[in-house]
Amino acid sequence: MDSRIAHVSLAPAARRAVADASPCEPLLAVEGARVILGGSDAAFGLVNPVVPAATSLFGPRGVCAAPDGSLWVADTGHHRLLGWRTLPERDGAPADWLIGQPAFDREGRNAHGPVGAATLNVPTGICVCGDGLAVADAWNHRVLIWRERPTRSHQPADVVLGQADFSAGEPNRGTATPEADTLFWPYCVAWDGARLWVADTGNRRVLAWDRLPRRRGEPANLVLGQPDFRHRDENAGGSPSAASLRWPHAITFPAGGVAVADAGNNRLMLWHRPPMHDHQACDVIVGQADVASVEHNRGNYYPDAASLNMPYGAAAEGDWLLVADTANSRLLAWHLDALGRPGPAAAALAAQPDWSAKGDNRWQPAARDSVCWPYSIALHGDTALIADSGNNRVLLWGLHGH
Repeated sequence: MDSRIAHVSLAPAARRAVADASPCEPLLAVEGARVILGGSDAAFGLVNPVVPAATSLFGPRGVCAAPDGSLWVADTGHHRLLGWRTLPERDGAPADWLIGQPAFDREGRNAHGPVGAATLNVPTGICVCGDGLAVADAWNHRVLIWRERPTRSHQPADVVLGQADFSAGEPNRGTATPEADTLFWPYCVAWDGARLWVADTGNRRVLAWDRLPRRRGEPANLVLGQPDFRHRDENAGGSPSAASLRWPHAITFPAGGVAVADAGNNRLMLWHRPPMHDHQACDVIVGQADVASVEHNRGNYYPDAASLNMPYGAAAEGDWLLVADTANSRLLAWHLDALGRPGPAAAALAAQPDWSAKGDNRWQPAARDSVCWPYSIALHGDTALIADSGNNRVLLWGLHGH
């Protein structure tokens, strides 16, 4: 570990006392991340350019690990994917594989060339799907699927969704009306073992395929957030409801259900069982007092244990539902048995000292136990994988007590 990235104490100005605040459990190891990839004390902040290299990251938004221990990162700002053969054990470990650019020191949308099966334009979500890998290639308005995880750099994808072929990159295939086989800014992709799910964010909907698609441009089988595949209105064209979405992002699967982080409505939506019909209403709203409320931090400047501010990431494990509360620069977790009541409060917290604290890196230089606009969280065994986007890094941070 790099000893220069120190634990930093919290500035008093960033704290606020809250009457009758519920106690919180530590979510992650109190000493901070075990391994940091990308960011360094010389590279935090936009004033310092982030030069592409096998060891650098620029605004990463997605991270996942495979059962074989390989690690994959959507290095969003550099328009590429990075892969490590095994989970890194030291800070700044260089990536082994590269997809999206001709070399580690190159960057640019679609590598400054035409759209292809191995190019990327703002890749964001990434997930393991069986033996394969899927990536939300957001600004090419498509999802790329490798039937087997890449084992070499520059390996082209096998399947594309959202476009008719690998050379196309227009939103909704260049039309004003979405369909079951089009995408507009897809920011997340997730696999539950049977279905592939995509947060089709620009169309304000979530799509599901009943199996892992095998052919190019395959249409989705299910839509959430809209009454049908041909609409894309914010909150389905009406007031916020238990069936509407504004800016869907992360998708995860707690206890056999489905949860969607709806960043635009500052909430997380939970279906206790996988939805079976289009536009199905969710069972629980997390982060708001009711389905009609959408203000960040429930209309308050400071957060609390039951509020959210633009949550972009979520992950589920055992009896926990973890959320990257992005604009509050913190990580929260709920016990699943608390999600049966309205407006449930979180039980565990990381990266801030108490429920009412907020601020990028707690208004201090980046530390091993702080975050700045975390965009996603994933789990691999006893380790949380966090795309700490504002710090241009990925954190491998052990769960508390492990």
